[in-house]
Amino acid sequence: MSNEQKTYLKKIKKNKIIILITQILTTLLFILSWELLSKFNIINSFIFSSPSKIIRCIYNLALNNNLFNHIYITSKEIIISFILGSLIGFLVAIIFYFIPVLKKFFDPFLTLFNSLPKVSLGPLLIIWLGANTKSIIVMSLLINSIITIITIYNGFINTDQYKIKLFKSLKATKFQTLIYLVIPHNKENIISSLKLNISMSLIGVIMGEFLVSKAGIGYLILYGTQVFNLNLVMSGIILIIIISFLIYEIISLIEYFTK
Repeated sequence: MSNEQKTYLKKIKKNKIIILITQILTTLLFILSWELLSKFNIINSFIFSSPSKIIRCIYNLALNNNLFNHIYITSKEIIISFILGSLIGFLVAIIFYFIPVLKKFFDPFLTLFNSLPKVSLGPLLIIWLGANTKSIIVMSLLINSIITIITIYNGFINTDQYKIKLFKSLKATKFQTLIYLVIPHNKENIISSLKLNISMSLIGVIMGEFLVSKAGIGYLILYGTQVFNLNLVMSGIILIIIISFLIYEIISLIEYFTK
């Protein structure tokens, strides 16, 4: 490795460290400002809460043995819907790749369904499946699977056509082209779709918990809203952010080790 390359890599590493430190300091400054504004009544602490009240609320939930149960239920629903949504999206994208006429047939339905507010289907899901975990997971799948199908399939069809023609000239089958060219070529796109899928799964699960759940972080937020306990609402939001961040980081680690 030349000196120029070493210098360039050091510069990149240094920039990453600077960005990370800046992000941490910005977050800490925001939290401190929020706490001080609330403490000195510059903002209404009853409406906006404060970091100290949120920490106290989470601590009290943990003491009452409710916190970990709510986290477990929501995390389980997110992980199940994330895995199922990713698998469904990936498999359907492959089917569309092999049978393009199916994609043309289903394309208007996918577009229409993707633009449909999924929460409007909530009452139907409750009637069909009952007020249970199934309804929550299906609600999440309705949101995340369609996005995954569209994202991954678009990546498949936008694979370098010159390389595809090269594979054809070597008499490779469509299956061989998919395995040895299309999927490896779309590795970053697939990882990106997984990251997007986390957000979609989270949205779907929380929406589902708002409608039918009697436990979970979505239920905590809804209950906090009903009794006008903004500390509980903000605690639920913070917990959702933490769970989403942890799952996102796991996907980022997978991306790092598969490079």
